[in-house]
Amino acid sequence: MNQYLITAYDFTDEQALDRRMAVRPDHLEGARTLKSKNQFVLGGAMLNDDGKMVGSTMMVQFETPADLDEWLANEPYILRKVWDKVTVTSFRVANV
Repeated sequence: MNQYLITAYDFTDEQALDRRMAVRPDHLEGARTLKSKNQFVLGGAMLNDDGKMVGSTMMVQFETPADLDEWLANEPYILRKVWDKVTVTSFRVANV
């Protein structure tokens, strides 16, 4: 399995948090689907100083880079303009 660290910052317009909250159930359902396929390692929201969600970090794993690309192409936070800047970094979880 190829592992990846996803760092995604939300758009910063006035409707960004409302959009995130509206799309969140679909995003979480997608994370549950990834978990059921052993593709979700961990994830969560990044918070600003006021405790408001401003982005996401996820560790995911896929058999092929094409599988990663397919997931990104269908991720609700990307399709529905929640995530503005997304960085994908190859990653390896330490076995300790």
